[in-house]
Amino acid sequence: MSNLRLGVEVVSAHSLMPKDGQGSANAFVELQFDGQRFRTTTKEKDLNPVWNESFYFNISDPDNLSNLNLEASVYNHLKTTNSKSFLGKVRLTGTSFVPYSDAAVLHYPLEKRGIFSRVKGELGLKVFLTNDPSIRSSSPPISTEPSVFSGSQAAQTQGPVEQVQNMVQNLVQAAFSNDKDKAEARHTFHHLPNTAVSQQQQHSSAPVSQEPGRFGADQMRAEPQGPRVMRMFSGSGSQPIDYQLKETSPILGGGRVVGGRVIRADKPASTYDLVEKMHYLFVRVVKARDLPTMDVTGSLDPFVEVRVGNYKGITKHFVKTKNPEWNEVFAFAGDTIQSSFLEVVVKDKDMLKDDIVGFVRFDLSDVPTRVPPDSPLAPEWYRIENSKGERKFGELMLAVWYGTQADEAFPDAWHSDAASHPDSSAAGSSHIRSKVYHSPRLWYLRVSVLGAQDLVIPDKNRFPDVYVKVQVGNQILKTKPTQARSLNAVWNEDLIFVVAEPFDDHLIMSVEDRVGPNKDETIGRAIIPLNAIEKRAEVRHDDRVDRSRWFHLEKASVLDVDQTKKDKKDKFASRLCLCLFLEGGYHVHDESTHYSSDLRPSLKQLWVRTPSIGVLELGILNADGLPPVKSRDQKLTSDTYCVAKYGQKWVRTRTIMNSLSPKYNEQYTWEVYDPATVITIGVFDNSQVGDSPGNRDTKIGKVRIRISTLETGRVYTHNYPLLVVHPSGVKKMGELHLAIRFSCTSLLNTMLIYTRPLLPKMHYIKPFSIMQQDMLRHQAVNIVAARLSRSEPPLRKEVVEYMSDIDSHLWSMRRSKANFFRLMSVFSGLIAVGKWFGEVCMWKNPITTGLVHVLFVMLVCFPELILPTVFLYMFLIGLWNYRFRARYPPHMNTKISYADNVHPDELDEEFDTFPTSRSSELVRMRYDRLRSVAGRIQTVVGDIASQGERLQHLLSWRDPRATAIFLVFCLFVALFLYITPFQVLVLVTGLFLMRHPRFRGRLPSAPINFFRRLPAKTDSML
Repeated sequence: MSNLRLGVEVVSAHSLMPKDGQGSANAFVELQFDGQRFRTTTKEKDLNPVWNESFYFNISDPDNLSNLNLEASVYNHLKTTNSKSFLGKVRLTGTSFVPYSDAAVLHYPLEKRGIFSRVKGELGLKVFLTNDPSIRSSSPPISTEPSVFSGSQAAQTQGPVEQVQNMVQNLVQAAFSNDKDKAEARHTFHHLPNTAVSQQQQHSSAPVSQEPGRFGADQMRAEPQGPRVMRMFSGSGSQPIDYQLKETSPILGGGRVVGGRVIRADKPASTYDLVEKMHYLFVRVVKARDLPTMDVTGSLDPFVEVRVGNYKGITKHFVKTKNPEWNEVFAFAGDTIQSSFLEVVVKDKDMLKDDIVGFVRFDLSDVPTRVPPDSPLAPEWYRIENSKGERKFGELMLAVWYGTQADEAFPDAWHSDAASHPDSSAAGSSHIRSKVYHSPRLWYLRVSVLGAQDLVIPDKNRFPDVYVKVQVGNQILKTKPTQARSLNAVWNEDLIFVVAEPFDDHLIMSVEDRVGPNKDETIGRAIIPLNAIEKRAEVRHDDRVDRSRWFHLEKASVLDVDQTKKDKKDKFASRLCLCLFLEGGYHVHDESTHYSSDLRPSLKQLWVRTPSIGVLELGILNADGLPPVKSRDQKLTSDTYCVAKYGQKWVRTRTIMNSLSPKYNEQYTWEVYDPATVITIGVFDNSQVGDSPGNRDTKIGKVRIRISTLETGRVYTHNYPLLVVHPSGVKKMGELHLAIRFSCTSLLNTMLIYTRPLLPKMHYIKPFSIMQQDMLRHQAVNIVAARLSRSEPPLRKEVVEYMSDIDSHLWSMRRSKANFFRLMSVFSGLIAVGKWFGEVCMWKNPITTGLVHVLFVMLVCFPELILPTVFLYMFLIGLWNYRFRARYPPHMNTKISYADNVHPDELDEEFDTFPTSRSSELVRMRYDRLRSVAGRIQTVVGDIASQGERLQHLLSWRDPRATAIFLVFCLFVALFLYITPFQVLVLVTGLFLMRHPRFRGRLPSAPINFFRRLPAKTDSML
């Protein structure tokens, strides 16, 4: 019998409908699942009842869990008639049940039972699955026709629960194929199905729109095609042609790409249809047996050399064994093979010279070709031949075949084009292999420090000046000091931290007493494990009161002693009141907000509100014209690799050694949940291999592509220039050839995304300040960098920081000017309309002015045509601009970035460290320059404030004569407007403004003169 059970924690309800005739209700909850019913206790005279009761249901058939529903009905107990009245219900499908580790308290809106039901309020539930045998189902369950007074007993056993990921995967996967739940979806408040389903869909969605790979059957030649340079001007943002995108027409796995469309070949396309097909010779060295001894001592230290032409791959060697097992794969690029034979040589490792044990030779014309999705080629035993041509001793198990980069052995193989030199080992290639990384799921930790009681300080003659220091990992925050007038202190402050799963860290709380300048004493400490803190989906107004807890403080000296001496420690009576939550309703920004690649909240149960809308496929083809970074064998070269980031998935291509024009030809796929996201691709030089390991990887350049700018189904193949701003100016660091395609799986969901908030709702209900956002983003990037740097091979910290734009918030004169001109370009349309209207008023073109007069009279006579005309005009403009729409993704622009004519000193200031490392004279000069710029801004802000103050003083009697004139004017205008139709007034005003220049004077008008004479508060400024 299965131990799988469904746990339901009935937490509370809010804002229920009063049903007892006295403005209140006697509420209780009935739970029904799989033929079992349980009931909570009744909370009398309470519209916001709190139960905190747990129930456990047996699951008779776990395979049928996806077809079961949990119903939680809220009733009002009527004592007079011994009956119950309906207050609302919540219905959850079996696909929404998650393991206990992913569960959190969610507040569901109550639904109606019928058309005439009156329902309002919310019900807070925590629903999860567990297979812990120590947990028993709740008993006794109430009968099918329960009595109102039949009490139910909440389960009191709260033993540890374990995850049931494998079970829930199968259950929820079956639910996605069930059409029955679709008809009931509009009656159900959904929350997220198990995360395993999304993972399965991610792996299974890629082959849906693509044919299975048939490598080897299609012998198209992937010859390099010359790029077709396109002049892509973007108005005022045009830049030199060398810095623009260049559209290409390469031959990829799916066929030739022409104008974004794939011209299919005669033979079926492969799964890797966004990269050029690269042929490899794969050699899998599995093991050997019965090898002969070569030394006088009778020992053997065997290893294997795989030779193809000038390239040699070497396995690791074993000490004193005749039956070694290697299981290593070598991949030799087909375009570099200059030999017709393959030699696999078994050698004995010696101090002076390695002895040859034997070899196996293959004619490359007899090597078979493996076509995925065929099963891997079975290795065979081959007798090794010694130098005398004898095959007496020893056998070697090998598998040799031709394949492409779609082969399963490709990611973990030793590559001849990625080797540092022709003679290298597979064991030392861990830093050059392609890998996929997943950044940890980040959460915000909210620590609400409310107060402290019974503080014990050594000096009894004074009141403590205390504050609370909170530490999580390397993050330390402090509350404001409070001068307590007693031994109790109150703070009521919220401190926000960034934490990552799994929650292995501890929250360290310490109360500090400020006894003197720069001298603090620790009163007590409390250590709280992060995995014991509750997760929540939203912030409620009563959480501080209902969920706050008191934590006893222990002396700092007590926390440092051995745990075996706990019974001997001093008693300490001070305690600290805290409210701790892991906020699952926020999205933790680990990258710049302008280039976000994921906007989903931390709590997986909320991801159901943002379903997948499509698949993003990226093909990293090659790079060209990269700069040399290092010198090797008296030759300037680079060892480059690419990193792509989208969402929580990071990918890293293999490192191509000794090449300034590397060919990667690797393809990756991501699920897309929001079109307003950006994928970032960066190019780096690998400094962990070769002659100088341990140095920082050098950043070469990066490319950003916004998903919303991509047409659905179109393949974009372009050479992206790698533009980087250096202290000497903007430089082109080469070009990166990419193929990208966005396939939309649900057009309806994509359109609905545009109507939803960009961020989860908690960012709007309880937002963070700008300073908090910058600080939290910096901490999030540090956590992600520290986690990915512990992978193998590590994704280094400088790579993560560069991809996440960690320094984008620092001051830059160049960026400030660029943002100012961007703002001016936004208002340039309004400025142009104002200039055009001024020319109309000045009769520069009499025909245009006459037509404007006719249009104005028509709109005044028929005001109902104004809005239809405006929207029709915008519709026609949009249709006209469709012909001139951008045919390529936007790319970094030197003119918009104001990087083409920036002053060298401004660039030097931009690349200065923080804090500065420049001389005091240079810093003083830059400070004076900043003061002059700020002085001009100060003058403009003061002028705007003066105009607003003059408007306020029209009625403030600050200038009694001006206010009297304005009041008399208002009285005459009011009387005039009572007897004058509004259309006549608008018509006369418009014709007056557009009067001929001969009726205009050169001096300002009387209203302007009157307004300029009004007083402002500039007289009161010091």
